Amino acid sequence: MDPSELRYLEDEDTSTMKVIKGATSGLVIGTIWGTIVASWHDVPRVEKHVALPGLIRTLKMMGSYGMTFAAIGGVYMGVEQLLENYRMKRDLYNGAVGGFVAGATILGYKGRSINTAMKAGATLAATSAFIDSGGRTARVDNGKEYFAYTTKKKSTIE
Repeated sequence: MDPSELRYLEDEDTSTMKVIKGATSGLVIGTIWGTIVASWHDVPRVEKHVALPGLIRTLKMMGSYGMTFAAIGGVYMGVEQLLENYRMKRDLYNGAVGGFVAGATILGYKGRSINTAMKAGATLAATSAFIDSGGRTARVDNGKEYFAYTTKKKSTIE
């Protein structure tokens, strides 16, 4: 597909849909990360009157990380879309401000510290600006088309 066609398809999403997609992606990634983090911790000993303590702890961590990442994704995309619609520009500043607001509000609230909020906001802003400065792509377009199948016809004599 031509990059101009990709931009056209990207613009079909409304701002609300982009925020929902950001929050949903954050929920999925956070839940997976919560599972990984829970598996790194020691499994608690079996306690009386508590069924499956390891499973309960894992589910709580999955939910906590999932909701945190969903909030970060939703706030990030919401602020980015708000700025994009207000400024009528799509550039790295929208994402940087969105990253700062998401990091400062969500992670600052969880850390209960202004210092943590500023560090988290600055880190997410710098990460977003770095990613956006590359044109929002990790691939260099060299003009070649790659197919999942071959387009040459095989000869029937082999």
